[in-house]
Amino acid sequence: MTTIVGASASGSTHYQFLVDAYATEIIKVLSVWSMFDDGDFPHRPHPTDSRGRSVHEQLVHQCVSEHLWFVNMLGISVTDSPLPADETRQAFMAHYATCAERRLDALRAKNDDWWMEDTQFFEMRRSRAWVMTRRLTHTAHHRGQQTTMVRMLNRELHSTYGPTADTGGLMQHHAPVIYAYKDVAELVAEERAGRRKASLPGPGTQAPTERPVQ
Repeated sequence: MTTIVGASASGSTHYQFLVDAYATEIIKVLSVWSMFDDGDFPHRPHPTDSRGRSVHEQLVHQCVSEHLWFVNMLGISVTDSPLPADETRQAFMAHYATCAERRLDALRAKNDDWWMEDTQFFEMRRSRAWVMTRRLTHTAHHRGQQTTMVRMLNRELHSTYGPTADTGGLMQHHAPVIYAYKDVAELVAEERAGRRKASLPGPGTQAPTERPVQ
């Protein structure tokens, strides 16, 4: 059964953490996309090896994969078109933000019984809570690939989980977490205009890795 977005329900108490986690995933996904430039779409990990997705292909996969998981495994459909009509970087960010926020609204309405019910997960049955957990880790997996590509392009990295070399280095050195933008609305607006991201202090005097090159 497909969820009608905005339908009333009691909401979950035990599984609210999954809803909250998905909310943070939205800004994390978009933050990484904001670190690319418009001309980066053809870039691959290796320029002559098509096994590694290009930046463009990564964005397509995120939108299509997340759409299919929610529709087929969680019964939540928020759009008939998971991809933007114009496949530019800004259009991808705006369209994904809209679809993901609608999914978030639908998840907020689900009660504990809904989360505990089994659903089809490829060849097996799993609870919706289990499927959602796997969705979060699936997204994180691809985000890790994308941040690696950002580094290969010699770009600065804002936070997506914790500190980076550009926000001050290692956690044990008390480096701060610095997101590019404060929220999704600011991110989408700024990426259409001045792209005024939060300033980055750089690694400072401490090595940004536990095993620095001597």
